[in-house]
Amino acid sequence: MSGRPLLIIILAAGKGTRMKSDRPKVLHEVAGRSLLGHVIASAGAAGADKIAVVVGPGMDDVRAEAIRWFPGAEVHVQPGQMGTGDAVLAARETIARASGDVIVLFGDTPLITPETIAAASNGLAAAGIAVVGFQASDPTGYGRLLQDASGQVIAIREHKDASEAERQVKLCNTGVMGFRSETMLEILGRIGNNNAKGEYYLTDAVEIGRSMGVAAAAVTGREDEMLGINDRSQLAEAERMFQVRARTCAMAEGATLVAPETVHFSFDTRLGRDVVIEPYVVFGPGVTIEDGVTVRAFSHLTGTDRKVKAGTVVREGAEIGPYARLRPGAEIGRGAHIGNFVEVKNVAVGAGAKANHLSYLGDGSVGAGANIGAGTIFCNYDGFRKHKTEIGAGAFIGSNSSLVAPVKIGEGAYIGSGSVVTKDVSENALALERSKQAEIPGWAAKFRALMQKRS
Repeated sequence: MSGRPLLIIILAAGKGTRMKSDRPKVLHEVAGRSLLGHVIASAGAAGADKIAVVVGPGMDDVRAEAIRWFPGAEVHVQPGQMGTGDAVLAARETIARASGDVIVLFGDTPLITPETIAAASNGLAAAGIAVVGFQASDPTGYGRLLQDASGQVIAIREHKDASEAERQVKLCNTGVMGFRSETMLEILGRIGNNNAKGEYYLTDAVEIGRSMGVAAAAVTGREDEMLGINDRSQLAEAERMFQVRARTCAMAEGATLVAPETVHFSFDTRLGRDVVIEPYVVFGPGVTIEDGVTVRAFSHLTGTDRKVKAGTVVREGAEIGPYARLRPGAEIGRGAHIGNFVEVKNVAVGAGAKANHLSYLGDGSVGAGANIGAGTIFCNYDGFRKHKTEIGAGAFIGSNSSLVAPVKIGEGAYIGSGSVVTKDVSENALALERSKQAEIPGWAAKFRALMQKRS
């Protein structure tokens, strides 16, 4: 970093017509976080002291998203779609108060890294403008960064306007630019709209700055982080690229992914060392996996949703799945087992406890070493409110039991299979709730004979 204060301006006023969506483009998600959220996170990680977001009229949801990810963000409205130069000037008040470097980003480029943003800021150490480019494998259609013999950028030339010689240049424009705050407003104020669309293009700042004696430096980023999202296909490609990064990082940090291409991470998934992830596992937002955990195939884990923000934690040495579902608020204790077709939501499962088959555990707690039999249900909802089921350490819940909350099962207690438990059970007691079994000799044979006559 240059050591100067850093203001990041993020342009997020685009409607995203090609997305064919009622949602603003920047609110679409990659890995469980909005496009705008990703850009803001990278800006923050790059050391931004202040972030300003430019939105369109009526985009209150985008305003809220910006403040969600950076509570001190200043939000400005661009009244009309009159080009990138006009969009940046919507943040004029914030720019006027700035006293260091200003970097302009786009809210639909979720893969841009903090390192590239920091490099743009560093490029302003010896220049008044920094332009971020990338070496394109196929530059067709991209604007080119034209440089003089000293490496300074002298112009940004659109592909359609470039000469054959200029089209041989592979350093392409990303649109990301940096300015020294001292000269930024003067440069922007000179940008005109004498073009076919009548718009104000931020890229004109390079030649305007040059005419004022302000040098422009070229900064190079990676091509794979410059993808802008304009349609659903590009959204899917950004998701794919994010997942490749996340999987590579997870394995580099000591996790085993048996079939990496089948594992889907969220933006904030945290894995410990010696974690084993089997094929077709999906992590939603808010999940932390501690050391030595095994997550077996076809499990789905998420820690946050619109109602619950508690997060999901799987403690050291636990085993999840196959076909398990952990929902927000699940805390799985050290060495515990959550098996196939078991769903856990807002329940703390104690160390060494087991729920291995076909159960729903919702709202409550399971003590250390307790055993939850197949088909057990925490009946937690009465149609209006949620209630808790508390199971003590070492308790044994027989198969096909229904525990009607609010209810407490004492430590070491046994619940007979098939019971519907509506009252608290004392420690070390046996609770049974079932009708007396009745038998009518010969009934089945008589019934079959009767039915055969009728057919």
